[in-house]
Amino acid sequence: MRGILERTRRRIVGARAPEGRRAGNATRTPAVRPEPGARWAAWVLRWRWPVLAASLAATIGMGYGAGSLRFGNNYRLFFGDDNPQVAAFDALERIYTKNDNVLFVVEAPSGDAFSELALGAALDLEDRAWQLPFAARVEGITNFQHTEAYGDDLLVEDLLPAGASADPAAREKARGVALDDPLVVHRLAGAEGRATGVNVTVFLPDDSDDPEARPALVDAARALAADIEARHPGIDVRLTGMVMLNNAFFEASQNDMQTLVPLMYLGIIVLLYLLLRSVVGVIGTLSVIGLATISAMGLAGWAGIVLTPPSATAPTLILTLAVADCVHILVTLLQRMRAGDEKSAAIVESLRVNLGPVFLTSLTTAIGFLSMNFSDSPPFRDLGNMTALGVGLAFLFAVVFLPALVGVLPLRVRARSEARTSRFARLRWEEPLAEFVLRNRRPLLGGTAALALGLAAIVPMNDLNDQFVRYFDHSVQFRADSDYAMDNLTGLYTVEFSVESGQTGGISEPAYLATLDSFAEWYRAQPGVLHVLSFADIMKRLNRNMHGDDPATYHLPETRDLAAQYLLLYEMSLPFGQDLNNQINVDKSSTRFIVTLDDLSSHEIRETAAAGERWLAAHGASGMVATASGPSLMFAHISGRNIRGMLMGTALALVLVSACLVIAFRSVGYGALSLIPNLAPALLAFGAWGILVGQINIALSTVAAMTIGIVVDDTIHFLSKYLRARREHGHGAEDALRYAFRNVGPAMVFTSLVLAGGFLILSLSAFDLNAGMGKLTAITIGFALFTDFLMLGPLLVLVAEARAKRLAPRPRLALSRK
Repeated sequence: MRGILERTRRRIVGARAPEGRRAGNATRTPAVRPEPGARWAAWVLRWRWPVLAASLAATIGMGYGAGSLRFGNNYRLFFGDDNPQVAAFDALERIYTKNDNVLFVVEAPSGDAFSELALGAALDLEDRAWQLPFAARVEGITNFQHTEAYGDDLLVEDLLPAGASADPAAREKARGVALDDPLVVHRLAGAEGRATGVNVTVFLPDDSDDPEARPALVDAARALAADIEARHPGIDVRLTGMVMLNNAFFEASQNDMQTLVPLMYLGIIVLLYLLLRSVVGVIGTLSVIGLATISAMGLAGWAGIVLTPPSATAPTLILTLAVADCVHILVTLLQRMRAGDEKSAAIVESLRVNLGPVFLTSLTTAIGFLSMNFSDSPPFRDLGNMTALGVGLAFLFAVVFLPALVGVLPLRVRARSEARTSRFARLRWEEPLAEFVLRNRRPLLGGTAALALGLAAIVPMNDLNDQFVRYFDHSVQFRADSDYAMDNLTGLYTVEFSVESGQTGGISEPAYLATLDSFAEWYRAQPGVLHVLSFADIMKRLNRNMHGDDPATYHLPETRDLAAQYLLLYEMSLPFGQDLNNQINVDKSSTRFIVTLDDLSSHEIRETAAAGERWLAAHGASGMVATASGPSLMFAHISGRNIRGMLMGTALALVLVSACLVIAFRSVGYGALSLIPNLAPALLAFGAWGILVGQINIALSTVAAMTIGIVVDDTIHFLSKYLRARREHGHGAEDALRYAFRNVGPAMVFTSLVLAGGFLILSLSAFDLNAGMGKLTAITIGFALFTDFLMLGPLLVLVAEARAKRLAPRPRLALSRK
């Protein structure tokens, strides 16, 4: 091992010594201590067997915690504890009831939801839905509590009693009431009469108390839907609602881990062999990414992290990013062996050259992912922490386990002769590209800068949009069923208010009811509003009933006492499970007001909610001010809140990455210079995204911060080779650029392909947050390679030329005497 280090030392000294001192034996070679990478490699090779054993033991210890990992199945995991929209919705649910529900959508083959077959299926479904686990309320078209006058009495009964579906007159009566009553149409019956709904409200225990409650309920709901379809041939039953949304998140996490990770491994095996042409190199790389992934996921389990669709992609990101470390080490190692070095010497030389850059790229990548802790959404914080941990572990295994493994495995590489090397070199692309960049450095720099500025100007065209139904691909059953429900029955996006009256029993005050009714009518006139659930509509119907169902009396009661009497009589007549606790608070001082929206964008949902708040503040009596809330509004605000947090995270990551580069390159100038190719890719990518897609969701809002650490990897390797050529080999700027292209260009292209390929595989996810993040990150990585070659390369040469011109001595003017 000392002989290997001595040869490494001589190679360094020979490269650094001036030409005059390299020739001849009289000049004494100065003593130079081998670089840290060379010393480290020698130590690893000396203790390779203990190193291998310790690495495996550490992985087993860390990976054991993976048994504690569990998948989350609650949409609330996407929101932090300090989220104001979540706090407002929690306050509303504490007053009334929770909105966890399963919505069964009954579709008739004839398109007539009021046919005997369809109503018979609805009756059967409503009756059996009470048997679902945790069912607390079942509302459907047949058990809707219809009120009508019966002499001097108020008759409250099911709209379609059991067994009445065979009666044409009863069916037509049900059709007429359902399509006319504002409490039913666009809620339990579609306006066109093609579908009806059975809404089951459930009281689920907390996930920590019973983590299997939600999966058990979903299984029971699916079994019930299948049984209804079997007992009523021709009927289709679709499932949506908040419980099914939560389950869709859960199934998306599992599907991604089961499909994307194996697919990524297969792709990496093929790409690695095509580049390295070495089975040992492929085995070594796969071993490193396997150890890093197992260890990181195990530590996540020890930390109690709950997997969600975003955080479940961490294994894919870790194995993608771990490849880059191994590739740079293995490419240099194989190049040295093909040049004639023995295996041990090649390992030492590879770590001497690559230990610093690989450490720096791992550090900056980890910084980028750690900046995701500024995200407003816990799943993305978990993703950042897990990936940063995996990147750090991948570095350790790449510089510890990989050289030790290659040291014990048989690795034979055929050395190339000089003539063959020359012929091979003429076929390579990096040298012609370097010459092209050198010849056209000014136009290239100007063109890439203009392109970056042009696309940066398009970035504001992107709209912030988070619609939870669109988080899923059309192949996901929840998405297909939800789209059908929105097209044929009701909307899934809601805005809710708790409208206070300011006094106990105040909901019976005529002024309160009048304002509430005006509020409902105003909302119904707004674009995109499908349905408004208002207590005022119940009171108008009761007033009509108590006046012999005279249509002219369909208005609010004129006195508080009369309204209170009507309400008391109505509540006493309601059967179990049909009370008004979901709309009226205990002391009757406030009512729940729900606006159901069409398929609106997040911006439109936010504006619709804000407009309602403004209307109520302007027209409501003192104490009637209310705050809009609801899951739809929570999602509508999340990307905006996330972007504000990620701007801080991105800025901090940029400062830390820049400081790392300044220290590593020992130059403030080069550190500052590297900011240009590190910032440009994100601007280019988001500008291109604005043209191609135009919408940014919560996942895409993290991409800029996340990719800062990734795109800087190529910049670091390119700059480190350029500076090594200038400082160690004494090359000028142009030759140093050629050296960088020749020595690191292929590895940069390959690692960029692997990284982009890994994120493009992520784009195959049926969960659109992951798919979009994969696409945008892959685009960013492609632009990073583009800017390093065609922007950074010309910039380095032009800066060197400007510096040389500035430092060149000025010619003195000769003065003649007469």
